[in-house]
Amino acid sequence: MVKNYTNFLHFVLFFIFLSLLPSQIYAQCAGTDGSKVICDIDNPIYDSISLFSLLGGTPTPGGTWSDDSGSKGLNITTGVLNGHLIRNGGTYQYTYTAPAVAGCTVKTSKVLITIGAFSGNPSPYATKCSDERTFNLFSAFNSTVMGPHLNGTWRNTLTGDIVSSTISISAMRGNYQFTYTVPPVLACSAVPMSSTIILSVFRAPESGIAADLTLCGTTDLAPYTDLDLDTRLTGADPGGRWRGLGITSASDHNINLQELFDTYGAGEYTYSYTVSSDDGPCPDATSNVLITLEKRLDFTGAKIVVNSDICENEIPTAVYSATITQGPEVIPNGEYKVTFNVSGPNGGSETITANFVNGVMSFPVKSSYFRQVGKFIVNVTGIAATAGKQACINIVNNLSDDLNIYPLPHLDGAVVTASPICQNKDASIQFSGASQLSDGNYDIIYNITGDNFATAQTANITVSGGSSGFVIPGTLNVKSGVSTITIIKITNTVTGCTNVANTQGNLIINPLPNAATVKVLINDVCFSDPVSVAVSGLGNLTDATLSYTLSDGNSSTLQTAILTVVNGNASFIIPSALLLNTGSTTISAINLKNNSTTCDVNLSNVSDSFLINPVPAAPVAGNQEFCKVDRATIANLLPGGSQYKWYISATATTALADNYVLKSENLYVRETSAANCTSLPTMISVLVNDTPAPILNPGGQNFCGLANPTIANLSNATNVPSTVAWYDSENNGNLLASTTLLVDKATYYGFDLSTVTDCISDNNLEVKVSLTDCDVSQYAFFIPDGFSPNGDNVNDTFRIPDIEYLYPDYTLEIFNRYGNVMFKGNINKPNWDGRNSEAAGFGDGIAPNGVYFYIINFNKDSRPPQQGRLYLNR
Repeated sequence: MVKNYTNFLHFVLFFIFLSLLPSQIYAQCAGTDGSKVICDIDNPIYDSISLFSLLGGTPTPGGTWSDDSGSKGLNITTGVLNGHLIRNGGTYQYTYTAPAVAGCTVKTSKVLITIGAFSGNPSPYATKCSDERTFNLFSAFNSTVMGPHLNGTWRNTLTGDIVSSTISISAMRGNYQFTYTVPPVLACSAVPMSSTIILSVFRAPESGIAADLTLCGTTDLAPYTDLDLDTRLTGADPGGRWRGLGITSASDHNINLQELFDTYGAGEYTYSYTVSSDDGPCPDATSNVLITLEKRLDFTGAKIVVNSDICENEIPTAVYSATITQGPEVIPNGEYKVTFNVSGPNGGSETITANFVNGVMSFPVKSSYFRQVGKFIVNVTGIAATAGKQACINIVNNLSDDLNIYPLPHLDGAVVTASPICQNKDASIQFSGASQLSDGNYDIIYNITGDNFATAQTANITVSGGSSGFVIPGTLNVKSGVSTITIIKITNTVTGCTNVANTQGNLIINPLPNAATVKVLINDVCFSDPVSVAVSGLGNLTDATLSYTLSDGNSSTLQTAILTVVNGNASFIIPSALLLNTGSTTISAINLKNNSTTCDVNLSNVSDSFLINPVPAAPVAGNQEFCKVDRATIANLLPGGSQYKWYISATATTALADNYVLKSENLYVRETSAANCTSLPTMISVLVNDTPAPILNPGGQNFCGLANPTIANLSNATNVPSTVAWYDSENNGNLLASTTLLVDKATYYGFDLSTVTDCISDNNLEVKVSLTDCDVSQYAFFIPDGFSPNGDNVNDTFRIPDIEYLYPDYTLEIFNRYGNVMFKGNINKPNWDGRNSEAAGFGDGIAPNGVYFYIINFNKDSRPPQQGRLYLNR
């Protein structure tokens, strides 16, 4: 029971909560549907109907409207409907869509508008004349507010026939009644709604349809001296009146066109025919007949000039025009049509419009007629004024002009040739093979490039059979080498047509020998030596001839020398027959010719002076001897001095160097003077003596150091004990006295002295002495039993005397009382200084006072090792 009561309480509270919420949350945001019926739609107030105001409920403003029926007249933003724009009765639907609001359940509402039938407000009377041809029945309504609905039907009230809203009235006469009926809208009425109008139609007068007349007054008027104007009208009412030039009375309708033309000339003449109405208010009717009389123009003697002749290359861009100048007959100013034709493969006929002004007419001619080289004829076949009607055929005879399109001159395929020339000479240039070039006179422009340079040079040539030539003046050929002649342009002097070209040929211009750089040089020579002349500054010559003379100490007539030139230099030998005297001689170069081109140049101030020096006599010299060990050189030979040079042979030209080491051979000495002239050679024999090195007796290097051996003992161990000399070094060593004690493992160098040549041997005997060759049975052996390493320089080390001589391969080990090795010795390490040199862990390594033990391995004569002890006392 309690639980049910609690549930009920919750329901009551929830209902109260809902009742307190704003009602709009669950309202229709677009309101509720509405409607309106309008039976008096022609009321002015219905040009503005607020659809929003027709919605029920509380619609939210700011939404949009849609015209569901397509009625037109609705502003979809404001929702205002202009009912006068709806042209049929009936019911129309419109939908309102509310703006987006949270909590809305229905967002659209509809409004239905029902509009009753409306057949319009007739005037109701209308008056028309039959010449208006048609009448729109709706034009008889008063549509100040709105016109009738358009879904109705028109009927002829008298006949009951249905008619269109637009009717033909041209055949109607009198009064007619028409009724317009629209279907009913049941919400307003069950019967159709109708309106009636009355139309009165009056017959309009008919002035007829006029037929204009155009004639050539010059040739066509003979049949028209009495023209009845009535014949120029069709369907006209009789009794009307004609007006115009030549009409003399109200009943007159005949005119004389010949007289009219003779009196007034060419022109347009208008004649009007007027008929008045005899029925109601319709106005008079008037028709006009236009008679045009034209004059034939005579262009005999007129001239035409077509501009202008062009060259082939101008075809793509050329613009052409023609100018016609009148003949004896004056041509009136005005616009004319000109018909002309153009001959040629692209020719044709054309009619253009242009103006004659003071007897002159100019007009363009299409460039499409002139698309290739050739002669074209522009022939005018007709001229007629555009203002006229071309009733006359104007006289146009022999009105034509020629237009020429000239070919460009072509040098295609031409070959340019030229014979080689020397510098500064005129060059004759020929070209041939220009098969496309017609005979005639031409101007050319050419460039010179290469070793010479000139641009835009001109020449006039006459071409015959594709060949011609021209001259390049020598002033353009100042540099030797190869010049490229390029013809870049050619112009026909008759047609003026110019074409570019690129016809090239090479002109070889042989250089003149360069006199400014030529030099001759002759070094001073010794008498009877060849005299070589060095010629320089010859440029790029390869084969040349030099003409020269000699003067002063030796003289000659003009001589020539053929030169082979390499890199601008050459040389030749003056014939010895021209050089018979010593002293100064001068050579003068007179002329230089290039043998390859035959071009030559005179030389001036090209000379050189040289001396022919005397030769000294052969030197006096005798044979000489030397010891090999002395390393005698050229500097030791006699005679000596800088003027003497020694050679390896009589023909050798290169002297031996002063440090050349002599050997037994023949040598040659020459004396050279201060002028560097060398005498004939003198031969001497050089003898270099050598003494063999001493030979060591077998085992002669071994001694016992305990016997105190000396150098004398070492000499006695050789094959030359009385003459050998010993040194402590192989080179620059000290000579050792015979009493000098030998040193173990020392090396001594022995030389022998020849008592015959007094030369010491060049080679030596090298001996390394050993002092360990001792017989142990001959010498006492003592091992000390203690030592005192206290630094007083007395008995500071433990050493076994002379053991190195008796047992050179011995080893020694010293142990402490714990059996640790304190020292290991041999011939290279014989002394123990009382320090531990073998084992680690003994403090600073200084052995303390006490007894130590040793083991000696003699390693000789199978003597067993010896053990003992020694005492260390510091």
